[in-house]
Amino acid sequence: MTDKKTEHANTSQLRAIDTRIRSGLIVSCQPVDHGPMDNDQTVVQLAQAALAGGADGVRIEGAMRVAAVRHTAPQALIIGIVKRDLENSPVRISPLREDVMALAKAGADIIAVDATRRPRPVPVLDLIGMINGYGKIAMADCSCAQDAAAAYAAGAAIIGTTLSGYTGGPVPQEPDYTLLRQLAGTYPRVMAEGRFNTPAQCTRARTLGAWAVTVGTAITRTEVVTGWFSQALGVSAELAPEQAGT
Repeated sequence: MTDKKTEHANTSQLRAIDTRIRSGLIVSCQPVDHGPMDNDQTVVQLAQAALAGGADGVRIEGAMRVAAVRHTAPQALIIGIVKRDLENSPVRISPLREDVMALAKAGADIIAVDATRRPRPVPVLDLIGMINGYGKIAMADCSCAQDAAAAYAAGAAIIGTTLSGYTGGPVPQEPDYTLLRQLAGTYPRVMAEGRFNTPAQCTRARTLGAWAVTVGTAITRTEVVTGWFSQALGVSAELAPEQAGT
């Protein structure tokens, strides 16, 4: 593979980002859509709490929220995305040129885009070129090794396992460790992302070579995590009478 690291961003930018990755934890501060925590103030507070707890950085959806977090945490490492529901494409993560422009102006250090090979309004190559043109770090949210290879060749400095399991069919329960191991053995900065819900899973990801690990649901989606406990206790309650009689 041709080494394109010098084309991804200037060396000083990448070195600066690398020095900020210590624990390797990135917290995705994206509450459940339309839930009680889905407001700008709560997202800012979630980001502040994550950083206070030791996260190296945060992943924030929406240019306005990126700007709000940047205002309250000027030194924070921020990965910015925009999510859209398009009529003619399944791509949701930063699919448009205006998304990249807005995130760059809002103060994101890293801008992530869906890098899958699905029908889309703007080619991945163009989006990554724009990100690098704005002097930002490009991150490719991938679903497979082929996505990663194309995105890296296009100039993405960070490769994420973000969309593995989310491009069709049932969503797996466990992270995609096989893909993570493959990518970590090929690219210098691989973000483990997607269903990393426990410290043990994150530790395993780092052991497999992940540059960093993004955790979202288990930290910032209270409704979902509460549902895990509620479901477990409900099943336990249903089993209790039978267990009592044995």
